Amino acid sequence: MDYRQRTLKKAVECTGIGLHSGEKSTVVLRPAPPNTGIRFSRADLAGHPTVNAQFDQVVDTMLATTIGVNGCKIGTVEHLMAAFYGLGIDNVLVEVHGSEVPIMDGSSAPFVYLIRSAGINEQRAPKRFLVIKKRFELKDGNRSVCINPSKELKITYFIDFPHPLLREQEYELRFSGRDFVREISMARTFGFLKDIQMLKDNGLARGGSLDNAIVLDDFKILNEDGLRFKDEFVRHKILDFIGDLSIIGYPVIGHFVVKRSGHFLNHQMFRSLMKQRKCWEIVTFKTPEDCSKNQVRIPAFGSPDAMPA
Repeated sequence: MDYRQRTLKKAVECTGIGLHSGEKSTVVLRPAPPNTGIRFSRADLAGHPTVNAQFDQVVDTMLATTIGVNGCKIGTVEHLMAAFYGLGIDNVLVEVHGSEVPIMDGSSAPFVYLIRSAGINEQRAPKRFLVIKKRFELKDGNRSVCINPSKELKITYFIDFPHPLLREQEYELRFSGRDFVREISMARTFGFLKDIQMLKDNGLARGGSLDNAIVLDDFKILNEDGLRFKDEFVRHKILDFIGDLSIIGYPVIGHFVVKRSGHFLNHQMFRSLMKQRKCWEIVTFKTPEDCSKNQVRIPAFGSPDAMPA
């Protein structure tokens, strides 16, 4: 049973380009004590100010999730956060030498590899789970995020873009660490050729390229190697959603049904949900019997011993 908190066995780092800033950035992941949570530090700024990865620290959702406090900001945290969530990592100090987490190949796979290369250490303290007790939904036109009570974490996601390759894609993930790594973590971010110049004129996507994003013109994919999955687009939206979901600070047990959402609506929903205390409760499981009593299935994040150091 994966009910204990986790951190890394040792420090590990990577360097890449920020998707929106276009600037070089280095990230160092360090082990942290139980109940620390995921804490980001701007190592390039005087005093190394820190920001906790929490829903009330989200300050910008324009094409990425940015967290910040007192003027200290770290952008594009969602792919790294999804990797932490997918592998059940609760406590890490993330040192960022730059204003943005590097985009790497546009997916979470490089961060999954990085975490596994550091090794995963199971800690004595139990995880705290947010268990959904009552249905909650937030709508914005034809976009919506809904969560229902469930025995497990499940995400059903639907997208529909005005493009022949992105019409009416749907994917359902019954969450486990194994399925996250195999089915979701490798899905890359995507964008449209017609939007690139406008984004760059507005200070966005300056580091974007065919090496870290799927790019589409009006009819086809421009990447020579094509797609990693035929429905890679909706899988990446689930990846983004998991990265945003991790900002709640607890593994969630419930069934999300998401239609045409993005970072802004995701975080609006999570903020609203956290204010509705009647819809959820925080539960700690200390034994497998506790799970049986509560009739829930703890997400199987994967055995730390099976992850190579």
